[in-house]
Amino acid sequence: MEGKKYIEVSNSQAVAIKDIPLLDYDDFYDYVVDELKIDTHHCLNYYCVDFGSRLWFVCCIACDELNIIRICSHELPKGEKSLRSITPECFQLHIFEREIHENFRIHFKGHPWLKPVRSSFKNDGTKLHVDAYPFLAFESEELHEVGVGPIHAGIIEPGHFRFICHGEKVLHLEISLGYQHRGIEQLFVKQNGLQRTILTESVAGDTAVGSSIAHAQLIESLADLPIPESLMIERCIGLELERFAIHIGDTSALCTDVAYQLGQVVNEALRTTIINTTQFWCGNRFGKGLVRPGGSNYPLNETVVDEIRNILKDSGNRYIDMADRIYTLPTVLSRFDGIGELTPEQAILIGAVGMAARSTSLGRDIRKSHPFQYFNQYQYEPVVLTTGDVLARGMLRYEESKKSVSMVNEFCSIWEGMAKEDTPRPVYDYGLKPLSFAISVVEAWRGELCHSAITDEQGNLAHYKIKDPSLHNWMALALAVRNQEISDFPVCNKSFNLSYCGNDI
Repeated sequence: MEGKKYIEVSNSQAVAIKDIPLLDYDDFYDYVVDELKIDTHHCLNYYCVDFGSRLWFVCCIACDELNIIRICSHELPKGEKSLRSITPECFQLHIFEREIHENFRIHFKGHPWLKPVRSSFKNDGTKLHVDAYPFLAFESEELHEVGVGPIHAGIIEPGHFRFICHGEKVLHLEISLGYQHRGIEQLFVKQNGLQRTILTESVAGDTAVGSSIAHAQLIESLADLPIPESLMIERCIGLELERFAIHIGDTSALCTDVAYQLGQVVNEALRTTIINTTQFWCGNRFGKGLVRPGGSNYPLNETVVDEIRNILKDSGNRYIDMADRIYTLPTVLSRFDGIGELTPEQAILIGAVGMAARSTSLGRDIRKSHPFQYFNQYQYEPVVLTTGDVLARGMLRYEESKKSVSMVNEFCSIWEGMAKEDTPRPVYDYGLKPLSFAISVVEAWRGELCHSAITDEQGNLAHYKIKDPSLHNWMALALAVRNQEISDFPVCNKSFNLSYCGNDI
């Protein structure tokens, strides 16, 4: 490995840890900065693992145009606590360095905003409650601060938003989360195979299918568990049903925030029909139990296929009719159009992913760039819009919903026409490759969802890491509300619909 700066892998590929190049920090710094200057490259994950006498840092960079992931690493002796920050050269790493700072007290010299992601510290290094977060403050007779949360008036997760305003105009928003930190990543190491699959469905309850697929294909890569192509199609059907259901629900919520009650109630009812279809398939409206490593307890059958088709034909047409009305109604458009804009330059700067990126002309979609499951055989083209405002994020949901309905119908036809093997039962008592690293990425409905894992000498799970797309995109919300009226914040927030618990882990 001498002289090699990275190893290239495909999505859901396991590699030996010894094959990941270990660079000195200056070389690591230069390599990462050079890679991330390319607009089609972005950081999937960058984090630190305690290896006893040393801290091991691993960085995974998605090279979208090449359909590969490049992995490199560096290390730090346990007693050392300082590194030169990469953030001034590559801002999208700000959140990863902040998380490493929070977990390991590493001081990144030159970081412009070195605050913990979820909680703060006393001078002696002990953690304080999240309420002690060190917010930016201004002393001015013309500016005022507005604090919102963590307890909110609607059906919303806990998070604190601190606005600095000039009159009604928002000059700065700082977001403090961490109220739902549960230590989920540490729990993965302690659980058995079945418990891990149940745990992964609870990382963010609205992304149970997406998270389960990410976990399943990670385990399958580390355990060399083959699955039939028909099961890959079934997982993609479940994923697109989840996407469609959430997009309908978000459309309803956007209507709520602008007081368009017809759009709200119609879409609420339509969402229910879709999640009830998932319940018809696997017994749970949110898709819990549908995806398992190595096999399935709920293989697709003709009865389920017929139910899916019938519901999508009815609900899909009704959603299109309602959405056409929503996005041509002047009173709605006046609250969506030009509100909460995120520019393409900002999206690239912060490493935005998923809908937040695709609404600003940045076509990041794992289904195309790093395909997984049946998307390896399916030529997916992402929906990309350009204006980056609330209207674009709403319209993106509309266009993606139509595409999801079309894909599910197409997948059902492909499934019917293929020679199917017997679907194996789930595998929970699996053996994992020793001293290995694997990364699994899925385009969940919010964006790229990344699971990675490390095994020890005995093949036991030694470390598990989850990155929700919201970790990238909370900064997008903070930028989008600048120079907006504070009264526009609720609809801006809902148009992103980021995960609080996915961020808090």
